[in-house]
Order: sequence, then C-alpha cells, then structure tokens
Amino acid sequence: MLKPRAKLPFSEEGLQAMLIRVLRPLVKLALASGFNFTSFSVVLRRLYIEVAENDFALANKQQTDSRISLLTGIHRKDVSKHRGQGLTSATPPLAVSQTGRLVARWLADPNYCDDTGAPRPLARTAADDGPSFERLVSEGTKDVHPRAVLDEWLDRGIVSLDQDAFVHLDLSTVIPNAGDDALRHYFTRNLHDHTLAAVTNIMNEPPPYFERAVHYDQISSALAARLDAIARAEAMAMLLRLNKIAHQAVQADTGGDSRWITGIYVMPQDEKPAQPATVDARTEADE
Repeated sequence: MLKPRAKLPFSEEGLQAMLIRVLRPLVKLALASGFNFTSFSVVLRRLYIEVAENDFALANKQQTDSRISLLTGIHRKDVSKHRGQGLTSATPPLAVSQTGRLVARWLADPNYCDDTGAPRPLARTAADDGPSFERLVSEGTKDVHPRAVLDEWLDRGIVSLDQDAFVHLDLSTVIPNAGDDALRHYFTRNLHDHTLAAVTNIMNEPPPYFERAVHYDQISSALAARLDAIARAEAMAMLLRLNKIAHQAVQADTGGDSRWITGIYVMPQDEKPAQPATVDARTEADE
C-alpha cells in the first residue's frame, strides 16, 4: 500500500516553475495543432473537477460541489455544470492494438524470432505447420485476413518483401510509420504512464516506482550522437529481452487486474541556455 507524504517537498512557487517546464512541450503541441488557450482551459477546468471528485474525496463523506470548488478554485456554478461529464480517455483503436499484439508475438515467440529476439523473415504462407506470416496473423486475431494485414503493413513500411517473397519486419519503422492513430495512442499512453510514475513517486514515501535517467550536459554534438546510437541499441536490446520474457510468462499466467509497462526514451538535443521559469501570479491576475 502506498504511503502518502505528510507534506510535498516544494512550495507553490517551486511547483509553478516545475509545471512551466513540464507543460511547455504540451503547449507547443497544442499551438502547432491549432488548439488555442480557450480550448485548452476548457479541458483543464473539466479535468480539475474530475480529479478533485475522484481522487480527493474524503472517506465516508459525500463529495459536494462546494468542496470541489474549494479544492479547485473553480466557481461552484461551473462545478455543478460540468461535474459528472466524464472526460473521454484515449483507447487504442482496434488496428493499433492488433498491430501491437502481432509485433510483440513476432518478437517473442520462438517460432517467429531467433534467440536474440530478432524477428525471423517469414514466408507469406506455409503448406505445413511451419512459421509463416499467415500463421502469425491467424494465431493473433480472427478479426482480419492476413492478406489485409500484410497490405497495410507494406503500405506503412512496417514490413518489406524480399526477392523470395519472405516478409521482413523493420523495427525502426514500427512506430514512426504506424499511422496517426498509433502515434496518438502511444504518445498518450507512454507520456501518461511516465508522468503518473513520476507524480506518484513525489507524492509517496518511499517512491514506489523505478524511474531513473542519465544526463550529461555541455558535451559536443559528436559525443551526443555517439551516445545516442549506443543508447538506442542498448534500449532496444533490453525491450526485446523483456518482451520475450513477458510473452512467455503470460502463457501460464492466471490473469488479473494488474498492469506492467517499461518504457525508455533517448534524446540528444542542442539546448539554448535555460531561462528562469518564474511567473508573478498576482501580476497575471491583475492584468
């Protein structure tokens, strides 16, 4: 059971500076997508109300509009208007979840990968019970024909065909060329899970989740590129190994309500000198 901290280890001013840095990339995404401040603030208001209602209720006491208004600073009339209008959570489109399952199987099932977890080239069909792309898809889903999956993956660049008509999986393009639905899904899921782990660690003592990173600043672009290449190779090897272990273990698992995820990001970047992230809330409010 998690043990909440008696007091969070930073002031309101400190939290403000943290949020400015964390939210900056999301504001950049919103502006690039034509999602203006008015639209963003509507979502944020509803989210404040929903989180206050669900995560900050007192034990054995009914959560009221007045208490939610007190917690959030949102007028009670707005709380009453928006309360209960649950925000829609992003769910993976069927094609995205199918692709994820099939690729995971290709990278973990001994019939379809080698000892290192690298995907084997697969014949499109096989007369016997040997491994083939058709068999891979048929074992993973009954909802779509293997030829339809192959055509879609060829179009996305996820797979290619060699001169002998063997199907090759290209790991480097699984996500970048997976389509808009997949990009939205993985962006939302990965960023949510990482943020949730970090926030939970801050709010509880001891921190329950493993979250670590290696940082080196003020290095040359050549060294950053070399470290980037090494990190990508090491990270992919670890993910392939974990996927294989998990895939095999799931076969004998009884099932339940738990979820497990491991994610990695690698980012070389040329940064401008950091600017102080401060805002005078009183001045903003007075303007």
